[in-house]
Amino acid sequence: MNSGIDLEMSFTQGVQNLGLSHELAHLLWIPLPMLLVLVSAVIGVLVTVWLERKISAAAQQRIGPEYAGALGILQPMADGLKLLVKEDIIPARADSVLFTVGPILVLVPVILSWLIVPFGQNLLISNVGIGIFLWIALSSIQPIGLLMSGYSSNNKYSLLGGLRAAAQSISYEIPLALAVLAIVMMSNSLSTVDIVEQQNTAGLLSWNIWRQPVGFIIFWICALAECERLPFDLPEAEEELVAGYQTEYSGMKFALFYLAGYINLVLSALLVSVLYLGGWGFPISIDWFSSLIGLSIDNPIVQIIAASLGIVMTILKAYLLVFLAILLRWTTPRVRIDQLLDLGWKFLLPISLVNLLVTASLKLAFPMTFGG
Repeated sequence: MNSGIDLEMSFTQGVQNLGLSHELAHLLWIPLPMLLVLVSAVIGVLVTVWLERKISAAAQQRIGPEYAGALGILQPMADGLKLLVKEDIIPARADSVLFTVGPILVLVPVILSWLIVPFGQNLLISNVGIGIFLWIALSSIQPIGLLMSGYSSNNKYSLLGGLRAAAQSISYEIPLALAVLAIVMMSNSLSTVDIVEQQNTAGLLSWNIWRQPVGFIIFWICALAECERLPFDLPEAEEELVAGYQTEYSGMKFALFYLAGYINLVLSALLVSVLYLGGWGFPISIDWFSSLIGLSIDNPIVQIIAASLGIVMTILKAYLLVFLAILLRWTTPRVRIDQLLDLGWKFLLPISLVNLLVTASLKLAFPMTFGG
């Protein structure tokens, strides 16, 4: 299994063959993983924004963007360009330092979380052994940025939005972490690569969604709440709080919030794909597929087909979940803040705890089925 270390070694070796020193080759490598992650995340956002516009238009029986490129595919780029050139305004009585740092604290942890996402069997920036815990730790930084943005704006609606965002994130982080711990317990690993490989033994039947259906539902609900998607968009409820913590933001600072929300949505869909839907795995076993076409599993052709289709499978599963999230936005009403917190603390938290305990019991009773 190739990891980020293997890719770095291959890159430095190739650069050294061109006559450059090892230190210079290592220096050239350092920005490449983050640049690759940033490009992947931004492309994912552009596709998701276009899908959001077209699917919402279809749900409301209208056309949606049509004129910026074929079928409006350049509309997200036009939106980004507009935000890039808009005037960046800081309110006169706002805390300018916190006002500027807030959006950065919201966006950076989300982008860093992409480092642990395996798009394919050998397509991973950093195969750290504690990838899942790293993602949970990074996601806990985001509420600080949201609260900072709401407080520093010197606007009562922004402050209320920031407080709501912090309360919502804290409420749903715990059941989310407990749902993930059940997967970690079954897989005996915190590595996203190990979790995917453990699901690829028997195709569709070995995916974790069959062994953790309750955990899957808990994770998906909590992920939507963490992304502040309807019906859980209380921190920026337009009818109540104008735009919540985003009210006083404009230009590029607002674009950072916009990016963070959609990057987080795509990241959550990818993690659901990795944790519950077999990641790059096929619905049928690769062994059965290779025997069907009459070639050995070690044949280079089979390996190339498997690697290429693996990337497609990961992205396809993720965007099916993004499609579901967009449909939920336009078909479900917004809940009240008390209902939101009750759902997190009084319903999802006890159920996720029971799910974890039941998983531990089943693992002890049936180690071959529930990990061992």
